[in-house]
Amino acid sequence: MLPIQVTVVFIAIYVLESLAIIVQSSLIVAVLGREWVQVKRMSPVEMILISLGSCRFCLQWSSVLYNFCSYFNPDWVFWYIGIIWEFTNTLSFWLTSLLAVVYCVKIASFTHPIFFWLRWRILRLVPWLLLGSLLTSCVTIIFSAIRNYITVKLMSVKHFPRNNTVTERLQTVLQNFLISQQMVVLTIPFLLFVASTIVLISSLFQHLGQMQQHSSGHGNSSMKAQSTALRSLAVFLVFFISYFLTILVSARDSLFEKTTWFWVWQIIIYAVVSIHSTSLMLSNPKLKKVLKVRCW
Repeated sequence: MLPIQVTVVFIAIYVLESLAIIVQSSLIVAVLGREWVQVKRMSPVEMILISLGSCRFCLQWSSVLYNFCSYFNPDWVFWYIGIIWEFTNTLSFWLTSLLAVVYCVKIASFTHPIFFWLRWRILRLVPWLLLGSLLTSCVTIIFSAIRNYITVKLMSVKHFPRNNTVTERLQTVLQNFLISQQMVVLTIPFLLFVASTIVLISSLFQHLGQMQQHSSGHGNSSMKAQSTALRSLAVFLVFFISYFLTILVSARDSLFEKTTWFWVWQIIIYAVVSIHSTSLMLSNPKLKKVLKVRCW
């Protein structure tokens, strides 16, 4: 057990990270939403960004409420807040993978006919893919709500001595079901994200090699931009894999629950979310312009 002062420091860092994510998400929705109202048109990427910003805004608020309520009131069960967090987290995974697929199809320079077909098709299907991500997350929450309801009922009868053995076994089964559900629900969008990012990195790396063979004054600046993009994609790929693994490990609440290391775990998880939100804002011209004005 670490000193209480260290715990307070970790909680403060977590709160600052949460505020940063909330501000980033609000800015994404506000800027792109205002642009949509003015122009009456929105690109597929901006649709996903607005959806992802709204999702992460709700995700972070539910995370803050659930973590503080469950940490300072361990005898209460705040499963309804946990359901909101699980829903927004699942939806965030699907939206992130969808964004990676769209970027891959738009930017990758492969000349295979499949890429031409995808580039023509997927951009028109983005609204339906967003709806599909929402429906998939809703279906997942039905199973989560049933699981949490059974868990609450088990905790209410746990004080009966003769029911302890049966209750503990059922709780173990539910815990294993939770981990299996998280594996199935999150692994599919995670693999889509990883595959799309690796394909995009391969395309940029191949294009960089071609540019090096025909380097010029203007080509040097382009190669520098390509190299920066490759490093950014590689770094974020590592971060997102870490985020996926931390989410799976955190499903076993008994490892970090109600300890100082619980807040360290939360800091690690949402640091990746904040980094991703920052990279998305810097990659979008409209958001980048607003950031420059605000910073100035």
